[in-house]
Amino acid sequence: MIEYHHSMDWLVSLPDRLDSFLAADGRMLSRTKAQKAIEDGQVSVNDDVVTKPAHRLQEGDQVSVDSPAPASDEESKITPADLHLTVLYEDSACFVIDKPAGVAVHPGAGMAPGEVTLLHGISFLFKKKKIPFTSDSVLVHRLDKDTTGCVLVAKTAAAHLFLQQQFETRTVKKKYLALVAGIPKVSEATVDAPIGRSVNNRTEMTVFHSARTRAAQTTYRVLDSAGKASLLECDLHTGRTHQVRVHLSSIGHPVLGDSTYTSLLSERLMQEFDIRSLCLHAWKLAFTSPADKKEHAVEAEVPQNFLRAKDAAGIEWKQK
Repeated sequence: MIEYHHSMDWLVSLPDRLDSFLAADGRMLSRTKAQKAIEDGQVSVNDDVVTKPAHRLQEGDQVSVDSPAPASDEESKITPADLHLTVLYEDSACFVIDKPAGVAVHPGAGMAPGEVTLLHGISFLFKKKKIPFTSDSVLVHRLDKDTTGCVLVAKTAAAHLFLQQQFETRTVKKKYLALVAGIPKVSEATVDAPIGRSVNNRTEMTVFHSARTRAAQTTYRVLDSAGKASLLECDLHTGRTHQVRVHLSSIGHPVLGDSTYTSLLSERLMQEFDIRSLCLHAWKLAFTSPADKKEHAVEAEVPQNFLRAKDAAGIEWKQK
């Protein structure tokens, strides 16, 4: 049993990651808040300040938090907005929504004031379902603004922690569809290349010229190809920012519709096929729900813009 003390002190009874320990039992409401408090130097272990969320605790360690992490300005501005989101799966602990293109998942730097995000739409769903909404303990993972498809949402802080741990241990199965420029020489392969923020452009990620990288693996399989383009099924073994886009671009096959990670061929094909949206879709998601401890497989229908681009490229594959 955990022994609770005054002024937000706890004794550790079992080894654990520091952020997981703080997020358990609602101590910090969510892992996001726990990580922020740790990185801000608000957390001490045995009277020593620790700033690494992944710090491994040992039985008998004493954990202290100076003060709870305050809510961000963005969090306080999350107001419900009806985005007419499609719910693909739902139980008492979580649900999966079909994210539309062109909607950022959450507020961030560089966004227009008042811009509506997926979080605003999720807040609307929570209000409609009469579920308490806390912005930092609902999103289990992220998708890029222009990527469509499956997004897993937790209904409680406990469910959020349970589901995030599956992403960290890589037991969640994530399959994407990507329409890319060119035809890979190898029909199935794994791209194993660490990804980091570009030193030349801080808004972009790269496998080259990065001061700090994190391991990333993507396995692709060619589903169909036609002359100048290919349709790939991609399995994500990790979840790095822009991972599929960066990895496919790094092997010479950028995702069509991507204005950031491009090649001469992809730019020419986008004009030739009149592709104006990112052809990347979070197609399938399989996870274990906290509600019944069983695996659930969810599939998001391929959007019409993607299908039109596929047809324009001459790809004959049909969704089964």
